[in-house]
Amino acid sequence: MDRQTVGSTNRGRLQVEVRTEGRSEVVAVAGELDHHTAELLREPLDDAIEQGRVRLVVDCSRLEFCDSTGLNVLLGARLKADAAGGGVHLAGMLPVVARVFEITGADAVFTVHDTVEEALAD
Repeated sequence: MDRQTVGSTNRGRLQVEVRTEGRSEVVAVAGELDHHTAELLREPLDDAIEQGRVRLVVDCSRLEFCDSTGLNVLLGARLKADAAGGGVHLAGMLPVVARVFEITGADAVFTVHDTVEEALAD
């Protein structure tokens, strides 16, 4: 975790920022989510769920790449959040990332929104 910015982690190719908006935990990701960077996202998602913040909005508007490891992190968070009575909402996916979700069928198991604002209003 980058200790200079509270709620922020950064390891080269991926940056994760976390903030609370009403009843939701907004997790903004920027860069490349893959085998080497997945833990940077898994940790704040798990922490939020452990703290009872089970309505997660993942802001994907600056996520440029997501491989199967990244997809598995999001699916794992979805299972944990659902089991705790919450859910994972994805917002603002770029076409290249949306295509990965479409090809794998993962888009059918997430609530997907065009914007973070829409996800927060849902």
